[in-house]
Amino acid sequence: MPITDIRPPNLSRDLRVTKPAVRSDGGIVTAQNRQAAQIGADILRAGGSAVDAAIATSFAIGVLEPWMSGIGGVGALLVRPAGGPVTAIDAGARSPAALDPADFPLVEGKDGDLFGWPNVFEDRNVIGPRSICIPGLLRGLERAHSRFGRLPWADLVAPAIALAEAGVFVDTHVTLWIAQDMARIARNPACAAWFLPNGVPPVAPAAVSGQVLRLPNPALARTLRQIASDGPGALYTGAIAAALAQDVQALGGYLSTEDLAGFAATEAPAATEPFRDRTLHLVPELNGGVTIALALRQLNGAPPGTGPHATLAAARAMAAAWEHRFTHLGDGAERTLPSCTTHFSVVDRDGMAVSLTQTLLSLFGSGVVSPQTGILLNNGVNWFDPRPGRINAIGPGRKALANYAPMMMTGPGEDVVAIGGSGGRKILPAVYQALIHLADAGHDLETAISAPRFDLSAPPTLVADARFDADTLDLLAAEFPVVLTDRQEHPNSFTTLGAIRRRDGVNEGMAEPWHLWA
Repeated sequence: MPITDIRPPNLSRDLRVTKPAVRSDGGIVTAQNRQAAQIGADILRAGGSAVDAAIATSFAIGVLEPWMSGIGGVGALLVRPAGGPVTAIDAGARSPAALDPADFPLVEGKDGDLFGWPNVFEDRNVIGPRSICIPGLLRGLERAHSRFGRLPWADLVAPAIALAEAGVFVDTHVTLWIAQDMARIARNPACAAWFLPNGVPPVAPAAVSGQVLRLPNPALARTLRQIASDGPGALYTGAIAAALAQDVQALGGYLSTEDLAGFAATEAPAATEPFRDRTLHLVPELNGGVTIALALRQLNGAPPGTGPHATLAAARAMAAAWEHRFTHLGDGAERTLPSCTTHFSVVDRDGMAVSLTQTLLSLFGSGVVSPQTGILLNNGVNWFDPRPGRINAIGPGRKALANYAPMMMTGPGEDVVAIGGSGGRKILPAVYQALIHLADAGHDLETAISAPRFDLSAPPTLVADARFDADTLDLLAAEFPVVLTDRQEHPNSFTTLGAIRRRDGVNEGMAEPWHLWA
């Protein structure tokens, strides 16, 4: 098949981007925002556990890059105490009990969001109040803190309160994120008031002015202050819950106080899958880890390696795993192996490791901000298939088939990797290939995350990193329609990865080289 080259013609072909891994016998936080990672590291320095640092990072990054995640979203995490078993905590999206599938009639065409679903009238499954699922993230953080936390809850929320009061610091990165989704933001007055001052995307002042521009959210700061003092349950019962449900229902959404009060995160031993001489650990049921593990299971019979033929074998296994995912996975169906999102990984000096992914799903989620609480809400309904009768169809009180994939890999010996990414369905092939590099080629984190990769999240089309050699591209093009593009931050065709590793008592952390903030 011919290779389609979509690289911008003006971009230098000599560009090289590098970012070193960090190694230490102390704790490490890897996140796609430097300031949030620093807040997590400060918690480690203050004596907090890896879970404490992850919670503080979670709150902080939800304020620093609110278009990706936050307390209006959902998530999942894995926790492994030093030498202990891996625990999975799932706070994934569940649809409101009052959701009516008849409110989502299909119309001609496909939507332009993450998944290319058939179009729904007025994009109700993608944008606006009807797209909102129950925000479960805080219940997941609550579970983790009760089991593995050391520091007081309020200490972990405090940095985020200060950040919400001060506001997001506007730089080129912020302008880019807001500008590309201006149409979604402008549909909701409260969202537009936060992100579109004067009706247009904010632009940082010239350096010579000595000034900075910020986007404060005083309502969110008040909400976080109450969550700090009263605990995570404040979001699910009481004044915050009532205000949140009232705001969503006033716009025509379904979210109710009963939905919020009835939500519970699940805690269970992580699912496991052998790969080579390692063990994969993943959140059971409806997330991307199941599909990654299935692809690696199918690859287990192929010779290890990372050359052209090994890359082709990896692509074949990934394509087969996607076929299983689209056919068999959904709420009420088989959930285990046949058995726009934020990820961060943490390891503390004692060896406790955390892999946590949280998300609003699409960029800016539903595009709905609750005026009374300042919370930007998810569009979790977009995870459901809008076609009636499908295994993952839109329905009331259903758990969504999410794409986030926090994972761990252990062995041989005391070698522990915690890894994940952001980028919708692109997360799965990216995490999958990094694990192959670690297990099959013996690469360190820096090499595994920086290496050329392909994206096969919309099969059969394979998007190939232009840094692959000609032999690899020719082999891939013989079986897949190949689109050639550059590894860059925007548009991001290959996801944003981050990972930590603990081996022989030394910790290592690596952030995505092509992401400016990571």
